[in-house]
Amino acid sequence: MEIGDVRQVTAGDCSDLYYVDTGMYDTSGYGAVYVVDDERPAIVDTGIGTNYERILEALEEIGIAPEELEAIAVTHIHLDHAGGAGFLAEACPNADVYVHPIGTSHLADPSRLVEGTKAAVGDQWQYYVEPKPVPEDRIVEIEDGDSIDLGTHELRVHEMPGHAPHQVVFEDPENDAVFTADAAGIWVPELEEIRETSPPSNFHLERCLEDVEALQEIDPDVLCYAHFGPRYVGDDAEAALDEYATVLEEWVRDVEEKRGELEDDEALVDHFASRSDLGDAWGEHKAGAEAGMNVRGVVGYLDYRD
Repeated sequence: MEIGDVRQVTAGDCSDLYYVDTGMYDTSGYGAVYVVDDERPAIVDTGIGTNYERILEALEEIGIAPEELEAIAVTHIHLDHAGGAGFLAEACPNADVYVHPIGTSHLADPSRLVEGTKAAVGDQWQYYVEPKPVPEDRIVEIEDGDSIDLGTHELRVHEMPGHAPHQVVFEDPENDAVFTADAAGIWVPELEEIRETSPPSNFHLERCLEDVEALQEIDPDVLCYAHFGPRYVGDDAEAALDEYATVLEEWVRDVEEKRGELEDDEALVDHFASRSDLGDAWGEHKAGAEAGMNVRGVVGYLDYRD
């Protein structure tokens, strides 16, 4: 799948569901935005805002005019998921933006969000664009147990605060699918492997593991990863999610052990960034930057824990 490509999700019994490769960080196979083509068309997540036109082009290809889009459902306010919300709200005048209450003020005024993102992503900021504010009267707050009615489909809201306190996932019961945000890790389809995500500053291991258990209780057939793409798990959802729990626990343990060996945290970041094996999938720069960001998140968690 190449940057800008739009594909229908055919995993399991999915219908009316598409995804587009947004080319996040100038990388294919990393950032996906999903489109539900229903009576009230919706998108799930918005990318970083850079090249948001690719999402509008995807809507056009599917047959949804900008004024027909009614819901922009944001899983959480990290800018790789919410950075395009303001641009898309401006381009799609009849769409409300749905977000957890913690995120409301940050979408209306992204300045603090930008500051925190720059600190978290380092030189990856070169791939971002300053987000546009979302008008407050276009923001709809959602909490655990809420539902966004789209017609045949609905997006049921489940709070998943391990990755960030403002994170939710959306369950689509009609498709037996869940839009996982970052609660189920990063799926690398090229390798058919699941990888960790643990960015600063809110990563919390135990809460992430609780989120995995909550996803197992939903027990979907299809996991729709923002990073990256749909994955059919069928009756093996519990095992697939157990795999991520193991990956996450081993990742935190590896960082903690190596931290005890090295002289400082910058050496720790350099150690893991230089050893990433995802260069073939994402490119060497993105792979190293991703590893470094995840190390800094674990370091923050370890300091908080101790």
